[in-house]
Amino acid sequence: MKHTQGSFVTGYVTVCVEGNFPELFFQQCAEEGMTVWNIKKKSDDVCEGNLRLSDLKAAKKIRRKTKHRLTFINKKGTPFLIRHFINRKPILFAFILTVLFIFILSNLIWEVRVTGVPKELEEKIVDQLNDYGVHPGSWILSLDSPKDIQQNLVDDIPELLWVGVDQIGTTFSLEGVEKVVVKEEAAEQPRNLVAAKKGVIQNMYVSKGVPQVAVHDYVQPGDLLVSGILDENEAEEDEEEEQENTREYVAAEGEVIANTWYEITVTVPLSVNEEVLTGSQKQKYFLKFGDFQLPVWGFGDTDFQYEHVETNKTPIRFFKWELPIEFGQTTISEKVYSETERTKEEAIEAGMEQAKQELKLTLGPEADLLTEKLLHDRTERGKVILDLYISAQENIATESPLNERKSQGD
Repeated sequence: MKHTQGSFVTGYVTVCVEGNFPELFFQQCAEEGMTVWNIKKKSDDVCEGNLRLSDLKAAKKIRRKTKHRLTFINKKGTPFLIRHFINRKPILFAFILTVLFIFILSNLIWEVRVTGVPKELEEKIVDQLNDYGVHPGSWILSLDSPKDIQQNLVDDIPELLWVGVDQIGTTFSLEGVEKVVVKEEAAEQPRNLVAAKKGVIQNMYVSKGVPQVAVHDYVQPGDLLVSGILDENEAEEDEEEEQENTREYVAAEGEVIANTWYEITVTVPLSVNEEVLTGSQKQKYFLKFGDFQLPVWGFGDTDFQYEHVETNKTPIRFFKWELPIEFGQTTISEKVYSETERTKEEAIEAGMEQAKQELKLTLGPEADLLTEKLLHDRTERGKVILDLYISAQENIATESPLNERKSQGD
């Protein structure tokens, strides 16, 4: 006999066979590949045994070839339980409605609680949460994760130093800390301003210290731009009672704007591979139980040659408990790859723009790029190599401590 594991899931029946040599009926069933078990001889002409529900149709064909009489005395298994349950439609409808009702209520926000912040800031947080869709009656599965909501609140409300967002059952609990701005005047150490790079000075804005260079001067890295030492003549102008041969040390402050220049080499390919989303998408929904994933909607494979896949998962709750079940949504977007050939002139233009963007990123937003010039270009192995000269206008002043000079009385 074959192994009968899982017979209750698929369903089975207990058959009573009456006739001469009833055990031969089960013998023929086994020879036809059916699963039979628990065969018992009740009398000389009566025999009982179990058959799978899926084999019942084939067993009836065998009975037609014999003179045996079959009687089904017991039916067991999941199919019969489901059929029995379905036949009681009012109970089935009430059960489904109850489960659905509990599921909906367990995945709605019932309360949003904000603590630890002043009333004005609390109202501002509540208004911001409403913009995010977080309010009583919201569908939890459609919201961002508490971690994302927490980060968005800190980004959108400058008054918040920190906020913790915790989802406890159907309640969103937020605990915040207000940002307190404390202005502390740090004791600044005496310092000079020196040149960080070579350039030609265009403008100077000095709020503290003594300028040591003038507009249109050429400076190199390390040259003194603004001194933090006020000599006796400078001191007499500021403080008339200052004694002779004394010096005052300050933290030099200011900006020294100079024209600088850079020689940059850029390599630009003549062939460009681009990845583009076409806009065609397919949504798939699933329930995840541990490592097992059950598809709910969006069956079948896509006909996309290349795909971009994004998956979002949200835990499902029952009352205040978080079930070990996640509701997931997978978005499959079609993407295509295109290879574009460009001319040498287009590659040069793209290379110069790329070089300016990279230099601007390196120098920072306060620097201005003035001019760019192509010194030389050459083509090697499908690539254009450019040698560029770019001039910029930027603040070249950097701080240099005066501690050692002060201790030496210089």
